[in-house]
Amino acid sequence: MISREELKEVVEKYEEKNSPSLAVIGSHSALEIGYGARKAGLKSIVICQRGREKTYAKYYKHLFDEIIILERFRDMVKEDVQQKLREQRAIFLPNRSFAVYVGYDAIENDFLIPIFGNRKMLRIEERSYERNQYYLLEKAGIKFPRVFKPGDSFDCLAIVKVMRKNSVERAFFLANSGDDAEKKLRSMVEKGIISEQEAENAVIEEYILGAKFNANFFYSPLNDELELLGFDRRIQTNIDGFLDMPAKFQLEVEKEIHRIEVGHYGVTMRESQIEKIFEAGEKFVEASKREFAPGIIGLFALQGIFDENLDFYVFDVSPRIPGAPCLEPTSPYIRYRHLREISAGERCAIEIKQALKTKSLINIIT
Repeated sequence: MISREELKEVVEKYEEKNSPSLAVIGSHSALEIGYGARKAGLKSIVICQRGREKTYAKYYKHLFDEIIILERFRDMVKEDVQQKLREQRAIFLPNRSFAVYVGYDAIENDFLIPIFGNRKMLRIEERSYERNQYYLLEKAGIKFPRVFKPGDSFDCLAIVKVMRKNSVERAFFLANSGDDAEKKLRSMVEKGIISEQEAENAVIEEYILGAKFNANFFYSPLNDELELLGFDRRIQTNIDGFLDMPAKFQLEVEKEIHRIEVGHYGVTMRESQIEKIFEAGEKFVEASKREFAPGIIGLFALQGIFDENLDFYVFDVSPRIPGAPCLEPTSPYIRYRHLREISAGERCAIEIKQALKTKSLINIIT
């Protein structure tokens, strides 16, 4: 694990120059960070994989001061690339693509670049990890769906989450019993959609009927304040089109349902329920401090559902940039807090600038 002493040495050099760059991998949410850096008057760096750079190097190149193109995303842990990032006084903002393509071991042990966020918490998204998000939600006292394993007996509607073969995307399907889940997993293995190992590692969650809200937060270690940036919902293929059809046609469609995220839209919540969202966020922050010191830093999201009793259940955690660019133009909660529109990227930049001004950058990075 990269030590605090190593990071402190890097940070002290950054503070001498007082002109950092926000760095991000060119996928998932890089435009949010480039835009936020521009608005806050900071430099920005995007690291792209060759063949996937056009969005950043052509269409939105004005958002970035430097574009680094590598053969593979994972090459960013090479010493020459890291040295270049340190020379530019890069502070890295992690997103899901960073975790998936670079890998947790490399991020934790080899990437000697200050990360605005908690590099030790990125693993909690992997449900096979012992101290995963279920573990943390339980420690926090936050409600989440009942969880089963392949082979378990259950008699409720459940959603099965399993990684696709040779992909970073998950497959999802519904099952009404343990036998039904096992039968469908076997069928997916036979069709080559998932591997045998992934079938064994599948996660089965009770399917809670309700209204989905992804709560996007920002926690400031400098001010010890939790901010609600707003809510979004996800647009997914091909279920989005499937649900547009009348029920009789849905029954006739013989296609696998896909829930691959391709977009977002902003939503609002009744004011009488907002306190529950803040309480869940506060519990999560405090539990993260106890279990993964120094705890959550900056952006994170709790994806959840309100059931018919108006109880809020969290079914997924994003311990990094959630990636919901619709928030700035659609969310009133940002304006309620800051009295103006602020993007998620700009909020990160504001925190980093405050840390540099007070010589406390080490307190907001890992």
